[in-house]
Amino acid sequence: MPKIGVWGIVIGVIVLIAGYVAATYNKLVALRNRVRDQWAQIDVQLKRRFDLIPNLVETVKGYAKHEKETLEAVIQARNTFLSAQTPEEEIASNNQLTGALNKLFALAESYPDLKANQSFLDLQGQLSETEDKIAAARQFYNDTVLMYNNKVEMFPSNIIAGMFKFKAAAFFEIEEAQRENVQVKF
Repeated sequence: MPKIGVWGIVIGVIVLIAGYVAATYNKLVALRNRVRDQWAQIDVQLKRRFDLIPNLVETVKGYAKHEKETLEAVIQARNTFLSAQTPEEEIASNNQLTGALNKLFALAESYPDLKANQSFLDLQGQLSETEDKIAAARQFYNDTVLMYNNKVEMFPSNIIAGMFKFKAAAFFEIEEAQRENVQVKF
C-alpha cells in the first residue's frame, strides 16, 4: 500500500478547505440573489399599489373636497416611496403610505355617496387584492431574508461571509402604530 505522506495530507486538507469556502460562497451568493428576487416581487406589488393611488385620490376628491389634508398625506407618502433609493427607505415609505391609506378609507366611511361609487369600490377592491399580494410577498421575502441572515451570521459560514463582505439583509417590518387593533364603530 502506498504511503500518502505529509504533503498528500496537507494538499488534501487544502482541497477540502477550498471546497468548503467555494461551496459556502456559492450558497451565500444564491441566498443573496433570492433575497433580491423576493424584494423585486414586493416591489412589483408596491408599484402596482402606487399606480392605483392617483385614481383613488381623484375619485375621493370629488366627494371630500374639504379633506385636503388626508389626500395630501396620501400623495406625499406615494411621492416619498417613488424617491426611495434603498429597500429600507421603501419599507419606511410603504409604512407611511399604509397609514395614510387607512385614514383615507376611514374618511370614506363619512361619505355614503363615495362608499357607493362604483369607481371607488373597484379601486378599493384592487387595492385590497394588491395588499393581499404584498402581504404574501412580504412573508416570502422575510423567510428568504431569515435563511440568508442565518447563513451570514452562523458559524462557520460567517467567516466566509465576513471575508467576502456579505451583510445581513433587512426584514420588511411594519411600524408599531400599524400593530394596534383597528377599531370599527357603527
